Amino acid sequence: MTVLIDRVSFRYRRDVTVFRDLELEFGSGATVLLGPNGAGKSTLLSLVVGLLRPDSGTVRVGDLASHVRRTRSRYRRAVGWLPQNVAAVPGLKVREQVAYAGWLKGLDRRTAWDNAADALRRVALIDLAERPSRALSGGQLRRVGIAQTLVHDARLIVLDEPAAGLDPQQRRGLREVLNSLVDGVDVLVSTHQTEDISDVYQHVAVLDRGALRHRGSVSSFLALAPPGTERSRQAEEAYVRLVGVEG
Repeated sequence: MTVLIDRVSFRYRRDVTVFRDLELEFGSGATVLLGPNGAGKSTLLSLVVGLLRPDSGTVRVGDLASHVRRTRSRYRRAVGWLPQNVAAVPGLKVREQVAYAGWLKGLDRRTAWDNAADALRRVALIDLAERPSRALSGGQLRRVGIAQTLVHDARLIVLDEPAAGLDPQQRRGLREVLNSLVDGVDVLVSTHQTEDISDVYQHVAVLDRGALRHRGSVSSFLALAPPGTERSRQAEEAYVRLVGVEG
């Protein structure tokens, strides 16, 4: 599902402009949005999922525009949102929490309950469906968050720094889940980390200080690394070439 950012401008206050006439398109498949802290990544994702509205310009997901009131419920169902921190809902078991997310998106209770089981299977958590959400690990809660986006049949899943705070084993599990979602579901992930790019994504966009520095295939991004760079360091070197070194 194509995501189109068409001449979007946004500012938090009169003197804090994040984007000015930003134009960007994300195609089907899995896309990673790279950039240093403060680049505007989280703001852009908030615009895509409809939490924020642009001051001017249009955000579209497929044929749906985020600002059109009569199709807003369809837009919200088409887009799944996984913020940086996924919290356990007090008093709810895992399946109940996922079903509750579907109900909030407009599903009837029975459909939400049935879809919750399927969503948990897709993220390999069905065996924990009856466990209290508060008893899960951080990595398991990330999976619950992804299940919450799948329960309402989202066609685009947006994740903001999903690997933040995860240990190597948890990151591997997250990669496996993301790889399993690519078939039939598009993924847009924001991060400032360059690891795992070749293992998960097909497309790369690089944002820095509200401006687009690069958009293209993973191979075109890696090709920006200096000649002779070891393969394991290509993503890091390409990123540094585009945005420099933080600090």
